[in-house]
Amino acid sequence: MKQKEKYLTVKIAEIFAPLLTEKKRIKFYYGGRSGGKSYAFADSLLLKGRQEKLLIACLREIQDSIKDSVYKLLCDRISLYQLNDYQIFENRIENKISGSKFIFKGLRDQDAHHIKSLEGVDIAWIEEAQTISKRSWDILEPTIRKDGSEIWISMNRELENDPLWIAVAAHPDDRTLVRKVNYTDNPFCPQEIKIQAQKCQSKSPDDYAHIWLGEPLRQGHNKLISAELVRRAFELSIISSDSPLIIGLDVARFGDDSSVFCFRRGRWCYKFISYEKLDNVEVANIATNLIKDYQPYRVFMDIGGQGAGVYDILKDRGFIEIIRGIYFGEKAINEERYFNRRAEMWDNVRGWLASSPQVQLPEDEDLFNELTGVNKKYDRRGRLQLEEKDEIKKRLGRSPDKADALALTFAEPIYNADEPRLYRQGQISLEEIFTTQLKGRNEIW
Repeated sequence: MKQKEKYLTVKIAEIFAPLLTEKKRIKFYYGGRSGGKSYAFADSLLLKGRQEKLLIACLREIQDSIKDSVYKLLCDRISLYQLNDYQIFENRIENKISGSKFIFKGLRDQDAHHIKSLEGVDIAWIEEAQTISKRSWDILEPTIRKDGSEIWISMNRELENDPLWIAVAAHPDDRTLVRKVNYTDNPFCPQEIKIQAQKCQSKSPDDYAHIWLGEPLRQGHNKLISAELVRRAFELSIISSDSPLIIGLDVARFGDDSSVFCFRRGRWCYKFISYEKLDNVEVANIATNLIKDYQPYRVFMDIGGQGAGVYDILKDRGFIEIIRGIYFGEKAINEERYFNRRAEMWDNVRGWLASSPQVQLPEDEDLFNELTGVNKKYDRRGRLQLEEKDEIKKRLGRSPDKADALALTFAEPIYNADEPRLYRQGQISLEEIFTTQLKGRNEIW
């Protein structure tokens, strides 16, 4: 046993010595492919689990089965080093001598009540941390509360605004260790991997920087809304507006989605209200009270899925002059430019954020991640199209409900006048059209 332990320690020490030697609350390792992070973390934890009794939680954002976890990796390392003191079960790993135990959980399925089972954890290892949502981190971090407990984080950065990067690594405190490790730092990196990396470097320096050097993807042509636009809108510039109140209502489609109301007056979006696990009548009751209390000029609501039921209730209650039902998948108003209404509304949000004078959003990291987390593409006719919501949800760990509610407030142009001015039906002169558009007085998106 001592000989195996010595060999294991040497391999770890050459790459990730601080995992074993430094006392830190959080140990955050990131980098590109083949840096050895997962292997070193697994070896370090197996070694520590032999030396003292530990409860070690191996965590990811989504774990539909044990196969989605690092369970197999740990089993493979146990087999490689012939660590016969470890006993492998279907859903856990235990050390027969020290009493250490490895457990495996998906964070998205844990709420404040269920996650209490992690309170006694000595070390929490978060693998593929680039997928961890801010909500999951906010629940987990205070739960790992045992004296001397540690949180180990391993990730390949995806975007500049990866939630754990922002929360932990962007501005580390004295109790946080942040280390970047790439294939060039791994003495055990196979020669074939080095050849692949060098080939990638010669063909695409940007891909090489992301895949092999651990740099975040540049928010370039694939992103609809840039981080800079959203951050600028978080800067306080507007505290009130006389523009008509528009409410966007995104109704939850599935059990883990939220029903979200967005409040916007022209250039000032000032509030989001979210609800979870409500039926159609409950959402309609809340909408009824908000309409009576705030008297909005218009309520645009998603009527795909459960939204249709809410719309019908509000229609029966006499709100037909205020509410408008919108299908995200329906034809765009400008069908030549946009693949569907969803792409059109989201692009209107982008244009609103980029416009001058500056617009205002409530500072909200979930909203930031949703707005900047959507990729764009173009169909065969060159029309703007957005990636599917399932892909966004997989990446964010949730549906972009707040961003969709904001997008709904841009479903149709709203004018300051009580009645819309129809430019194309001869109701105003060409000179008046030019003056209005130049000064931007009437249309207040």
